Amino acid sequence: MKKVGLFYGTSTTKTATIAKKIKEAFGDVQIDIIPVEDAWKKDFESYDNIIVGAATWFDGELPSYWDELKPELESLKMKNKKVAIFGLGDQVKYADNFIDGVGILAETFESVGAKVVGFTSVDGYEFGNSRALRDGKFLGLAIDFENQAKKTDERIKNWVEQLKKEFS
Repeated sequence: MKKVGLFYGTSTTKTATIAKKIKEAFGDVQIDIIPVEDAWKKDFESYDNIIVGAATWFDGELPSYWDELKPELESLKMKNKKVAIFGLGDQVKYADNFIDGVGILAETFESVGAKVVGFTSVDGYEFGNSRALRDGKFLGLAIDFENQAKKTDERIKNWVEQLKKEFS
């Protein structure tokens, strides 16, 4: 497998924790961690396999560091690149926009030619609506620290095993 670039906001503790767990779950696969706050267009374009992570803030918004980078992302050349997305959200307090950040990022990367991979089942979640849904699946890994923390490690393990196949 080609090396993987993992981009996430290092200033959000829970997102950083999940990113580190994802890297560990990949074992001996080379994963380069790039803080999204420091990322440039060339950083994204230098990987064929990319993982991005973001929490969903407030009523379905990207955190400011992703939001500020979005105009640059919209100019990327991502044809033949695969992007997997993980997102954090609260399906109880924010049931009508659960992990919307995943959907926003998926739309952005697809608009520049990337193929989004790593879709996951909605089984075991209870929420009202999400921009991260397509054909009954999440467009990436959904993590709910507040309400389902005990399921996090297993979800990461299963997702990484799936990505190892999809990134090959």
